[in-house]
Amino acid sequence: MSCGNPHETPCSEVLDRVYWYLDGEVSEEDCDHIRQHLDECGPCLREYGLEEAVKRVVAKHCGCDPAPSELRDKILVRIRQVQAEIEVFE
Repeated sequence: MSCGNPHETPCSEVLDRVYWYLDGEVSEEDCDHIRQHLDECGPCLREYGLEEAVKRVVAKHCGCDPAPSELRDKILVRIRQVQAEIEVFE
């Protein structure tokens, strides 16, 4: 996804890191770049808002039960596969 406007941090890079950003797993420098990008880019901000809402709903309904590490790994692999497929079609 790209809004078509030039940014210091490209849309694709921001969207690739949105989960890590939501989880606080990016460096302070990356966090600043992502935050700046979201302030400038409506499409990415909407995508971020959607991901944030999904994360809240999952947390609310799944409580404190952590996912098994094997399941988490499989999900992350699949997410990366889908992201790669999307990039091919863009």
